[in-house]
Amino acid sequence: MIPEATALLVSAFAAGAEWQHARRCRRVARLAFGPAEKARAWTAVAPVLRVVAVTLLAWGLTQLWLLQPRAARPGQVPEGGYRHLVIALDVSPSMQLKDAGPERRQTRMQRASGVLLSVLERVALEQLRVSIVAFYTDAKPVVVDTFDLEVVKNILNDLPLEMAFDTGKTSLLAGVREAAALAKAWAPGSTTLLVVSDGDSIPDSGLPEMPRSIAQVSVLGVGSARTGENIDGHLSRQDASTLRQLANRLRAEYHDVNEKHLPSERLAALAHQWPRRDEAGADRRKLALAGVAIGACLLAALPLALAFAGSAWQAGSRPSASRQNVSPVPAMNPATR
Repeated sequence: MIPEATALLVSAFAAGAEWQHARRCRRVARLAFGPAEKARAWTAVAPVLRVVAVTLLAWGLTQLWLLQPRAARPGQVPEGGYRHLVIALDVSPSMQLKDAGPERRQTRMQRASGVLLSVLERVALEQLRVSIVAFYTDAKPVVVDTFDLEVVKNILNDLPLEMAFDTGKTSLLAGVREAAALAKAWAPGSTTLLVVSDGDSIPDSGLPEMPRSIAQVSVLGVGSARTGENIDGHLSRQDASTLRQLANRLRAEYHDVNEKHLPSERLAALAHQWPRRDEAGADRRKLALAGVAIGACLLAALPLALAFAGSAWQAGSRPSASRQNVSPVPAMNPATR
């Protein structure tokens, strides 16, 4: 309402000023327009155009002043709020074994990083907030609700997260529990949980119930499920049966991503572009810019049009007929000198 009220106020002042200007012009009409005492017929619309121009300019500038900056997008929240992606990432020492990837030349952590970054490349990241929970003997949130892809890349590729935990057995249950606790306060159905691990034993009880905020869970297995690598005196390989069991208990889907990436259909909810709540604001921005442009052009063009085409009489110039009535000065005969 503020832009509209401002425009009405400016319009009223402009109309009053035009009325006062018209009164003054009538008093000096002979000086301004010559013996005819009037301008050309089209100039009758000039006061109306000026009032319209300043009204559009006032409304447009006020509207742009009040709208939120478009680049920062502080008020542009997707319908239903932001979507959340929680990654429960296994950072145990076994994730550094090199038996992952299509050619088994990557470490399990490198393969997990590649799969997760592939996921993030296929989702609407500007409408998504990413959280990472690292787990080994315990679980700790590393980052919560970030939208910066570089932060996620740094965590997945460079940080030695296993150093933050005591040495011991991997606890898948701790990672799932911490992820569920993290997502509990978010809006219902707004969260996708990805559990990434090479597997470990899980107890028969103690698995937390997923909160209403978590709409989708996927368990991703990395590392070779057929061959393995020795670590601490035992053979380590992807424990696919344990990961399938975890997926069944979470009412989720298990995916062996050691050679293939996560299917795109599993990312449909994250890849969907939800409309933003301030789309009406975008329309008002366009109208405001149009109003400013039209008003400014009218105010700039009217003085030029009035100066060059407002009147047929030009002050300070003599008619050509008067010049013809002046008698020429006779030339002097050289013989009479």
